[in-house]
Amino acid sequence: MKHKLAGLYAITPDEPHTDVLVQKVGLALRGGASVVQYRNKTAGPALRLAQGRALAALCRAAGAAFLVNDDFALALELDADGAHLGADDGDLVQARQCLGPDKLLGASCYDRIELAEAAQQAGVDYLAFGSVFSSGTKPGAVRAPLTIFAEARRRCALPLVAIGGISLQNASQVFAAGADAVAVISALFDAGDIAARAAGFTRLYQQQRMQQ
Repeated sequence: MKHKLAGLYAITPDEPHTDVLVQKVGLALRGGASVVQYRNKTAGPALRLAQGRALAALCRAAGAAFLVNDDFALALELDADGAHLGADDGDLVQARQCLGPDKLLGASCYDRIELAEAAQQAGVDYLAFGSVFSSGTKPGAVRAPLTIFAEARRRCALPLVAIGGISLQNASQVFAAGADAVAVISALFDAGDIAARAAGFTRLYQQQRMQQ
């Protein structure tokens, strides 16, 4: 059974120490993160495998979805709940076939509805748009207007994830624009109290749901 994508979607920082990473992600889960995406652009294959195994077990125990960024082969090796692919990370149709029907597959669509429609046709489970705000993680990333979520809602029948520069101060705008989940790295994992910050994002999502 596939997990529901909604609320806080936590993306891991480039943390070389597995025990520190597990501690941080555990705090995010305690605060209500419903999805964890393992992303480490600096780790080698052995570290990625070790960190992925630790996080997969942690998320499984917490009942949260565990996804792997960019690498559906690693997602399969870890028996993760799925994978997230960008435009240069492989063919979505091939990824869908390899992952099978029971794993989650997400696609980065940047600021382009046509990519979202093609991804939906390829069989993905959710669509990610952004950067919706200026992002310290990807300062040169293309910017996607908040209006893209209403347009995507009209043209695609899939959950929508927003990414890029999202903070407690602007997350309400993103949920109000139509995003089902906000993907956050720095504003979550750089916080002095990660659990409290995660709870803040979760609360904003719940407040928006109550207003709908």
